[in-house]
Amino acid sequence: MSIKTKLSAIIFGSVLLILALNLTLNTYSTRENLRNEVERNMRTTAMQIAVSVEQSNYSSNYAEQLLAQNLRMAAVYIASQLDPDIDNVSNSELKALAAKAGVSNISLLVRTKDDVVVQKSSDSKELGLPTKGWGYWYTAFIDLFEGRDVSVAKGQRMENFWSGPFEYSSSNPEFIEKWGYYHDENHNYIIDPYIRSTAISDYVRIMSPEEIVQQTMKVNPDILEITGINPVTFGSPTMASDGTDSVNTKLRNRPIKYGTYRYGNVEEDKQAVQEALSSKSPVMLETKANGARVLKSFIPVTLPDSGVYVISVVSSYSVISSVLKEQIWNSVRISSILLAFFLVGSYVLAGFIILPIQAILAKVQDVSQGKFDPPLLVGSRDELGQLALRINSMTRNLELHTSRLRRTLEENREVKEHLESVINGTSDAIHTTDMDDHIVSVNRAFEELYGWKKSEASGESLLLIPDSVQEEENDRLERLIRGEQLPPTETLRLKRDGTVVEVSVSTSVIRDENGHPMSFVHVTRDMTERNRMEELLRQSEKLTTVGQLAAGVAHEIRNPLTTLRGFLQLQKEKSLLIPLHVDLMLSELDRINLIVSEFLILAKPQAVRFQRKDVRQILCDVVSLLDSQAHLHDIQVENRFEYGPAMVHCEENQLKQVFINIIKNGIESMSSGGTLTLEQKHVDNSIVIIITDEGEGIPEEVLPKLGQPFFTNKETGTGLGLMISQRIIQAHKGQLEIDSRVGYGTWVTITLPEAGEREGDID
Repeated sequence: MSIKTKLSAIIFGSVLLILALNLTLNTYSTRENLRNEVERNMRTTAMQIAVSVEQSNYSSNYAEQLLAQNLRMAAVYIASQLDPDIDNVSNSELKALAAKAGVSNISLLVRTKDDVVVQKSSDSKELGLPTKGWGYWYTAFIDLFEGRDVSVAKGQRMENFWSGPFEYSSSNPEFIEKWGYYHDENHNYIIDPYIRSTAISDYVRIMSPEEIVQQTMKVNPDILEITGINPVTFGSPTMASDGTDSVNTKLRNRPIKYGTYRYGNVEEDKQAVQEALSSKSPVMLETKANGARVLKSFIPVTLPDSGVYVISVVSSYSVISSVLKEQIWNSVRISSILLAFFLVGSYVLAGFIILPIQAILAKVQDVSQGKFDPPLLVGSRDELGQLALRINSMTRNLELHTSRLRRTLEENREVKEHLESVINGTSDAIHTTDMDDHIVSVNRAFEELYGWKKSEASGESLLLIPDSVQEEENDRLERLIRGEQLPPTETLRLKRDGTVVEVSVSTSVIRDENGHPMSFVHVTRDMTERNRMEELLRQSEKLTTVGQLAAGVAHEIRNPLTTLRGFLQLQKEKSLLIPLHVDLMLSELDRINLIVSEFLILAKPQAVRFQRKDVRQILCDVVSLLDSQAHLHDIQVENRFEYGPAMVHCEENQLKQVFINIIKNGIESMSSGGTLTLEQKHVDNSIVIIITDEGEGIPEEVLPKLGQPFFTNKETGTGLGLMISQRIIQAHKGQLEIDSRVGYGTWVTITLPEAGEREGDID
């Protein structure tokens, strides 16, 4: 699709959208206005009906007043003709007297223990009729029997007399009757003359609201139904869906006061009635009834004589829908004509607009192909002209940046080739893995060291780490991920053929711009040759040490041997055994034996078994052994041990030998007595033992020579004890340090690694 077509489509679509929005808004506004108008008409109709009903009630009340006066006159006449005792009155007598008094029938009501019943009547259907459930009628009867004014507001009240309003007969519900009730002090019963005739029923029906409703619906054909709703009994359990009620049948308590209930929904309408009464304002519903879309309006009505009730007016929705259809049709026709004009106009307008755009598009096409010249010709200063200027400027900058990018790309290519040559040329194996341990890249040294080709290793998870160091490697990687800087570590790796190689591994973490780890770079160096050379170096150092020891032993033994030779020659020449010379020769032989014994201890490999021991207990055993010697020299041994175990991994007898050597040296250095202090404490993951004496101290120039074979500052020492102690501590992966100040004393610090709880015995 060309840009001209697109532009015209955009213009056309914009106009179409505007017209559609306008049509929608107009339709919505019209519908709301029509709905409000219909609601106002329905409210006006309801109020007119309410007023008309109230006026008919005035006329009906006037007629009831006249009939009540006539009924009282008839009741007074009947009272004068009847015996005061009801037992002396017969039903036939009442029937004859009713004809004389001009009433339909006469009933006599007596008061029982808990009711008022009809005991005598000219109408057999009335006999035995109870009245306790008649509401205010029963209240009026009790007031008459008690001789007080009737307290009921309904009906007409006169002296000793009350007449109820028009109502359906209880004994014959087909008729609407007018009753009168008279009681004086002379009679033990209430006289009830009443009029039953079709004329009264017809009068009530004519004066009833039904006629008003019918006339109103004839004038307003759009009104489908008008219903007067009694909110007290409407929606009761006994009410049927058509509004009838088998229990509430009287004029005063029927759910539907007047009108019909053919378009009703009892649950929905009951809620609307309650809402209208509580808000004291009309409630409008738009719903479906009898298959038609209708509008229902529930208008609360409050009139002096009628009390509070609700008038429901149901109107057909066709009034609104027909007007809306007509308006929508007219709007669609007008919009179609306008759209046709806009379609043609937008296509022509788009042709003028896109001329500069086509030139810009052609220029962009040239730039995309690397053609930066010639620049666009700018013929205007509008937005398109400004765009052309920006494109020319962009083209110049793009040409400059493209040239720079070419040079940078070439430089990067050279750097990449150089780095690849360096990586592939280095003797260290380099490989990169992702976070799931899959190989990303390897160099040539990796292929040579491990035996996998690059094509075979890429994307695979290779078995490079032996099970024995897997846990250590996982811990190292987790520490790297946490950001720790770790030095290269010497460990083991597996080749492709399963052989184990000693290596030094340095690992780095590659992270993304958010600091999240992406991959690991492992640099591996084969340590086999270096370790072999170091072993040779250690053997050479051992040989050197052996040579030094041998020279020392030869030197130390030659002196007593020279003495022995001299004494033996002297005794041979004199042929005389001198006891003093014998003692000296035995002493020199003991010295030779001591030197040879300690030399054998130092040189002979000893089988040891390391166990977890509490170093405090070992120290206590040594102190107990040397306690008597300390007392002889007037020396107090003071312990400063921490509370809690101080477990080390050791060979107990060797540690005792070290502690005996050091403590004996301390005791022998304090010729004038003093205090020898043994201190034990934890420092990080190590157990530190500090042995301090208060002897004369060791000169500073002598300290570096301590531990050398046959160097000693004691007359009877060999200089091998301290050297043996250092060897033992080193075998326990610890350190032995000596510090001293002349005149103050010497302190020896021994540091041993703390033993873990899971470490067992090791041979």
